[in-house]
Amino acid sequence: MTSLERRQAELVAALTAGAAVPPGFDGRLVEAARVALLRKRAGEVARHWPELAAAFGRGWPRRWSAWAAARPTRGSLRDGWDLARDLRAAGELPAPAGAELATREALMSYDGVSAPRTRRAPAVRGAAGSLVVQFAGRVRVLRRPAAGPHR
Repeated sequence: MTSLERRQAELVAALTAGAAVPPGFDGRLVEAARVALLRKRAGEVARHWPELAAAFGRGWPRRWSAWAAARPTRGSLRDGWDLARDLRAAGELPAPAGAELATREALMSYDGVSAPRTRRAPAVRGAAGSLVVQFAGRVRVLRRPAAGPHR
């Protein structure tokens, strides 16, 4: 690896993976570019995961940035999928986003490493109070009724 390649890799790591700003670069400008890239990624992920983004409302960019700041992108579909799974594991996945995640997982398989693939076999998936059944590419979403006073 040449010196230029190494410096470029260090700059990309600082912009996308939370690495230290390499010597010779203005830290303030690198930070401004890093924040702009995170906002751009938040918009791209929101296009693939509209319910997830909507569940956080105006706080979506902040929530996204807190999660993604030290993670290089793996593509907006996979990034949103990974965030939704992390939120589910932490018990912090909002119900509408849970239905979105369960639907996605019923239609596609994703092992967290390789690219998602269309699922051919029937599947049943659940998350955050939703149960999704997929058969022959058709999806049925069942939601748990909201908790409320008993009558």
